[in-house]
Amino acid sequence: MREFDYQRASDVSGAVALLGADPDTRFLGGGTNLVDLMKTGVERPARLVDIRELPLDDIESTPEGGLRIGATVTNGDLAAHPEVRRRYPALAQAVLAGASGQLRNMATVGGNLLQRTRCGYFTDVTKPCNKRVPGSGCPAVEGEHHNHAILGASDHCVAVHPSDMGVALSAFDAVVQFETADGPGELPLAQFYLPVGDSPHRETALPPGALITHVVLPAAPVAAVSRYRKVRERASYAFAIGSVAAALDVRDGVVRDVRLAFGAVASRPWRAVAAERVLAGAPADAETFAAAADAELAAARPLPHNGYKVTLMRNLVVAVLSELAEEATR
Repeated sequence: MREFDYQRASDVSGAVALLGADPDTRFLGGGTNLVDLMKTGVERPARLVDIRELPLDDIESTPEGGLRIGATVTNGDLAAHPEVRRRYPALAQAVLAGASGQLRNMATVGGNLLQRTRCGYFTDVTKPCNKRVPGSGCPAVEGEHHNHAILGASDHCVAVHPSDMGVALSAFDAVVQFETADGPGELPLAQFYLPVGDSPHRETALPPGALITHVVLPAAPVAAVSRYRKVRERASYAFAIGSVAAALDVRDGVVRDVRLAFGAVASRPWRAVAAERVLAGAPADAETFAAAADAELAAARPLPHNGYKVTLMRNLVVAVLSELAEEATR
């Protein structure tokens, strides 16, 4: 590992100033992703600025009925918070599905959103990777890609985003708040992650030198009946091969409101907008749920060895929405 300096930030403005003074600086939260990447040589910062003691570790209700979550809240505290479990149960389920207990007690909300892909070509510095070294190529296209993207990819990168938490936040229209040297700003999560295109090394729309301070969840009554379902290759801690965050409001057998997002199928949490359009005002039955999944997955472009994800996601959408529809009628 490359030698690096370490400094502990005492306030948000000071942390932002430290990063602005040296672009080869990284913020350190829980370190569950960054430190691993430093060990393998993928990340080589000259300085780490520890932000864990900043006053960003609260979860509070907003006047509009949503929640404001501090960036240094641990994943464990987020999943255990009674208001998260009551108002946005799919978010709590996603976090609990995302890692071991030890990792959840270290990892932070802000860091979770910024974690890097687990693609083996990205994490192996002996291999080319456009995300790590722009213009070097994407060997996954012709190589190992069984758990890679089927939606929104390009010839330049087919890696998937690993976050479970981000999928649920995407379904509930979360907004990311940040601080820069020029003042505060915010980005809807729908705009936070950039499309892959021909520049997969540019992953988010955060301004240079920005520090994530909070994630805001708008009020969403439909989220009270929600679920996160993750499929993985082993039952213990593992990254998803496909996941769904869904919320459903059914009245008199008709879908009145719905939220749907997919995980492990794209370079970012994938909001299933086409599926939501099919579901709105339609009968809450398996036939409609399948039609909605088909509408979203019509844009899928699987590679030779990950086409199974199309069937997997279709079945997962139908199963989760059917369970929520049954729950709504109790």
